This record gives sequence, C-alpha cells and structure tokens, in this order.
Amino acid sequence: MMRLKRHLSLILLAAFALVSLGGADLFAAGGGHGAAGDSNFPLPDSHYVELEAEKAKELDRELTLIETLKLRAAEDPFNVVATAIFFLAICHTFVAGSLMKLAHKFEHDHEHKLEKGVISHNGVEGKRPVSFKATLFHFLGEVEAVFGLWLIPLIIAIVAMKGSWGVATGYIDTRNFVEPMVVVVLMAIASSRPIVQAAERNVTLIAGLGGRSPGAYWFSILTIAPLLGSFITEPAAMTIAAILLGQQFYKHNPSSTHKYATLGLLFVNISVGGTLTHFAAPPVLMVAGTWGWDMPFMFFNYGWKAIVGILISNVIYFAIFRKSFSDLKKKVAESPKIEKTESNAPTWIVTVHAIFLAWTIIVLHHPALFIGGFLFFLAFTMATDHHQYQISLKGPMLVGFFLAGLVTHGGLQGWWISPVLSSLTELPLFIGSTVLTAFNDNAAITYLASQVPAFSEPEAAALRYAVVAGAVTGGGLTVIANAPNPAGQSLLNKYFDGGIAPIKLMAGALLPTVILALCFMIL
Repeated sequence: MMRLKRHLSLILLAAFALVSLGGADLFAAGGGHGAAGDSNFPLPDSHYVELEAEKAKELDRELTLIETLKLRAAEDPFNVVATAIFFLAICHTFVAGSLMKLAHKFEHDHEHKLEKGVISHNGVEGKRPVSFKATLFHFLGEVEAVFGLWLIPLIIAIVAMKGSWGVATGYIDTRNFVEPMVVVVLMAIASSRPIVQAAERNVTLIAGLGGRSPGAYWFSILTIAPLLGSFITEPAAMTIAAILLGQQFYKHNPSSTHKYATLGLLFVNISVGGTLTHFAAPPVLMVAGTWGWDMPFMFFNYGWKAIVGILISNVIYFAIFRKSFSDLKKKVAESPKIEKTESNAPTWIVTVHAIFLAWTIIVLHHPALFIGGFLFFLAFTMATDHHQYQISLKGPMLVGFFLAGLVTHGGLQGWWISPVLSSLTELPLFIGSTVLTAFNDNAAITYLASQVPAFSEPEAAALRYAVVAGAVTGGGLTVIANAPNPAGQSLLNKYFDGGIAPIKLMAGALLPTVILALCFMIL
C-alpha cells in the first residue's frame, strides 16, 4: 500500500505541475480574463448586466433573482453544465472517505489472494502484483485529487459544447494559479524542522501556564497560531498549527467527537485569524486594494472581533471537553516518560528559514521570485542537512493540486454567485456569504463581490463589511471553504480512522461559526 501511495503521489504531482503552467501574475482565487483563448468564455458579468437591463426595460420592471438566473442560463447553457459538474465534485468530497475504505478492503483482499497463491505473477520479475481496483478506488478517495479529477469532464464539456479545444486551453490560461503555488511553498517552508521547533518553543512557554498538559497546549495552539496567520499568512499558520496539534494533542488519541471539534475549531479560527491585517488572508486580499482597506481598518473593523470570537470559542470548547482533557492528562502522566534527546536547530539556521518565509510572503504576487527563493531554500536545506528533516513535498503539492482544481471550477461559478450576492441586503448578505463559502473558496466569494459595481459605492460600506465577514466566518465549515483548510486536512488526516468525514467536520465547526457570526454582526 505504501508503494501504491507513492505511485499515486507522483501522478498527482505531475498533474499539478502541468496545471500550474497556466499561472498568471496576480494573486487571485478566481482569476481574471486574459488575452489567451476565447475572451467571451466565460461571458463577463457586464454582458449579463446589459442583457438584464434590456429584459427589465422590456418588462417595465426589475427582474427577480430567479428570472436573472434563468436568463443567464439561457444565454449560455454551459453555465448549468459547469455548475452541475462543480456540484458533483463537492458531492465527491463527501463520499471520499467511503471510497478510501473500499480501496483498503480491495487491497486487503488482493494481499490475501497473493498469500493463498490465487493470483499468478506474470508481470515484471521482482515486482509484486498490484490491484488495479484498489489503486483506482484509492485515487478516487484522495480528497486532494477530487477537483483535479473533475476537471476531466469539465474540459470534455467545454470542448463538446464550445466546439474548440482552444476555448478549453484558453480558459485554463486565464486562470490564476499563484495562490496554489504560493501555498505549496509556504507549507514546505513552514513545516521544516527549524520553523516547527521555534513555534513549538514559543507555544510551550505559554502552555507552561497550564502545566504543559494536552489541554494547555491545545488552548495555546488554537489561540496563537490563528492570530499568527495575520502576519505569516494563513497557509503557513495552518501548517504550523496542524503539526503542533498532531504532536501535542492528536497523538494522544482523544475521542472522535473531540478530534472533529478541534479540527472544526482550528479551521474556523484560522479563517478569521487572518483579519488583523489586509495582506495575509486571501478573502481580504481580494478586496483590500479595490475598496481601499488598510491595516488599521482591518483591525478596528474585523481584527479585534476575531480575537474575541476565537477566545470565546476556545473557552467554550475547552469547557465542553474538560473531562476529555482530564482523561488525556492522566493518560500522559501514566505513559512512560521519553526523554527528549533531539537538539534544537541552531539559531542562525532558524533565522535563515524565517528569512525565506518572509521573502515568500513579501513577493507572493510574483511567482518567479518566490519559486526562485524556494529553490535557494531547498539548496540551503541540503547544505545543512544534519539539522533538517527531509523536506516532504507530497503533502504541499497535493494541497496545491486541490486548490488549482478549485480555482479552475470556481472561475465558472460567477454567473450565479454574483447575482445572488448583489440581490441581498446586509444581514441576508452576511448569511448568504457564510453559506456560499461552505461550497466555494471564500476568496472567490469576496473576489466576485469586488466586481459588483454596487458594492463599490460609498453607501455600500455595510454591504462590503457583511460579505467579507460572512466569507471569513464560513471558512471552517468544509475543506473547500478556505484555501489553508486542505493543508490542515493533509497533515491531520492520519489521525482519523478512515479519513476526515466532511459531515462531522461541519458539525465540529458549526458552534464556533455561530459564535464568530455573532461577534462580527453584534459587536
């Protein structure tokens, strides 16, 4: 099975490399329109607005939302097809765990048949026969591969309905894959030994106030790491938080309910924790330039409310699971003590790693610069190999592949998301943005909102606040709701039997989502 996973990883890494060739020059989740390919695919929102104005004039009244969606669907029937494929991809993520269980079953049956001699070996000498069925279901059960997998029917549909391969490739060329690429680099650097050790030392100092128990580490990580995301970016904060939670909490095997509650809380906290600044959270970055938001604006309108919401959520979950934390503390106390013999990386190496991390954040708009810096980083880790863990690119690349697929699908959903957002008043807009985020990347939601002319009017300040607040609030409900979530899932998936179940994740994230919603809308 390990060899099987390695083969699948190589396939996915190659696929991600091919997809990433279409990267553009701006950091955006949904992309814009470029010069390549058919500039009328997908149809720009301005085209629909003109069409709707003509129809409204003809009817001598404003169109309802349903009429608007029907008109847009009739103007380009491919809209419905693209959304149907996207919906099926989302459904696929909910059954991925069951498919993975089938893969393990087929692999077990295959191994049993090999031991009994039922399967004859007629392949390459020295190679163990592989179960094609197990391999297929393992691939279908990889959550990180889902959206990339559903690109196949999407591309086929584009070619079939638009009659040209050039339209399909032209659309791919207009997508912006900078976010997936920078997430790969940030994950790889943030998960390096010197960075993780430095983060662990700082968390340990604060956890010392609680006796360095599993509960103290839990509270410290879920408070510090999300807020750190406002400065080192959310993907890097997610990586560090997931690694530390694995070491200090998940390895003690708490109850399944406690595991999912912690995962949901982590995803929600990371999503809102990036709102202290205007440059670290993708959904904020999408609108900050367009709407003129700076760091003081973000902190006084969003940041302090996020801090309050995170603390309240952490305290409530800590109280709910106090018995579980007590049991974990006893389990740790009764387990054999293992003296730590591993030395810390030298300060100068930690400093160099921090510089590489800072460089990536500073130049994240420029792929050539942060990729070049990453190559230097890899060279540096080779030169200091005796102070490093092996840099694993499998997880980061799979996460990048996941996000690249989501960007490609998400770019075809604006036809219905834009009119839905523009039809809502403040409170319904907040709720709608939160719900829509669960089924699309929150950066795509805010990007589309920034393209709605009405949102840029001075009197629309409340609407702008509501759509961004809703987008970050709903960022923990699903793995696709926020760009860093796949990174957390990739790192923590091994602690969940049969993989992370989407419904249980949503259940774990529901309470902190409600708490943060109240903080953003009431405070």
